[in-house]
Amino acid sequence: MTSKNEIVNEGKYIYGIIRHEGPIDFGFIGIGKRSDLVYGVYFNNICAIVSNSPIIQYEVRRVNMIAHEKVLEEVMKQFTVLPAQFSTISEHNNDDGILRILEKDYKKFDKLLIKMEGKKELGLKILANEERIYESIVDKYDAIKSMRRKLIKLNLPPSQTHYERTKIGEMVAEALKTEIENYKNKIIDFLDPFFEDIKINDNYGEMMILNGAFLVNSDNESKFDEAVKDLDEEYGNFMTFKFVGTLPPYNFVTLVIDTK
Repeated sequence: MTSKNEIVNEGKYIYGIIRHEGPIDFGFIGIGKRSDLVYGVYFNNICAIVSNSPIIQYEVRRVNMIAHEKVLEEVMKQFTVLPAQFSTISEHNNDDGILRILEKDYKKFDKLLIKMEGKKELGLKILANEERIYESIVDKYDAIKSMRRKLIKLNLPPSQTHYERTKIGEMVAEALKTEIENYKNKIIDFLDPFFEDIKINDNYGEMMILNGAFLVNSDNESKFDEAVKDLDEEYGNFMTFKFVGTLPPYNFVTLVIDTK
């Protein structure tokens, strides 16, 4: 935080790197309340997407993250983009500092742009319907089905069947893990022809089957979409598919820019 009387120096906020030569701008959509002009600074055929910005550490808040992502999404409408880390700011208040960065790291940026050319990130989250997947487990696993039948047949108070109920619970929990893993592998195998790379992120909750980021070539994007629709038709009765895209390749490019 800065006080009202404290002078904050100006720098250049860096959103990402694209392949482009020549002047370009994307309008007044810069991060922060000022909404500065977002424009390109180019060296040879590599271009940094920047805007004026106070030299501050932007808080990781929803409004700031959305502003950062909005710029990248706008750029992505025309270009393959290497996303810079959030709140990457050059302390130089003119384009000369950006030019020095591009010249110094030209080979690195060029290599990454070649690697990522024509590729996009698509996110896919799949959640199991709790009631239906448990029903399928009970129906599929004979040992669980048999123990449940015996328990029902005994018709005893819960206090007298604590061990049996605990045992069934453990068996169901283990079966759930197995089923989740099996479904995840089947889905990834089905989608495999249509993506270049995959990053499997941590699941949240035991009902999550997949929390994945897929690097997809633009030529295969429609095929990937159709494949997800086919999966939804096959498994939609007990799974929920949440498709997120198109995104900059956050999960596949770690672009740390030395701004000095």
